[in-house]
Amino acid sequence: MSFRINRVYTRSGDGGETGLVGGERVRKSDLRVCAYGDVDELNAALGLVHEAVEPKFTQLRELIEFLQQELFDLGAELATPPDQHYPGMWNASQDHIDRLERLCDYFGGELPELHSFILPGGSDLAARLHVARTVCRRAERTLVSLQERANPSPVSGFTIIYLNRVSDLLFVLSRWVLKEQGRDTPLWTKGELRSLSFLK
Repeated sequence: MSFRINRVYTRSGDGGETGLVGGERVRKSDLRVCAYGDVDELNAALGLVHEAVEPKFTQLRELIEFLQQELFDLGAELATPPDQHYPGMWNASQDHIDRLERLCDYFGGELPELHSFILPGGSDLAARLHVARTVCRRAERTLVSLQERANPSPVSGFTIIYLNRVSDLLFVLSRWVLKEQGRDTPLWTKGELRSLSFLK
């Protein structure tokens, strides 16, 4: 599939509508548009992660770039009505999910067992991974809403599972980064155990 982008503004969306792949016009408030918009936001959040990756983490840098490519394809899948699918089009599949699970095992295999909930943070890179994780969760929720309300649904079961595994992977990566950086993981503590040291 080839295309050309000659200019940024087209004025075609000034009335609150946008075009899907194939030319169908829908409102920008349409859940389908919200879904691929959330995926686009996730991709942007991963761009911030990528720029914060330390040079020594070459595998992580390569992985983030790979995920950004797949998420771009996922957004295109969501923007393409079923009757407009074309040969060679990327679609989330069990193979993609299996690879994400292998990546979770690869990066999480030597992480210590958790005995508390984790607070986002610990380092700049880990915090960015948590932001991306929460955006991913929102994208997943939007996909579930779209699947429930649209008839016929443009969402396959694989797309929802795919995003669920991406968020799992981002959680694992946030912990892996802190371990590799030699940083402590911020943990949630019960309310009765919390205090502000400067108020004592």
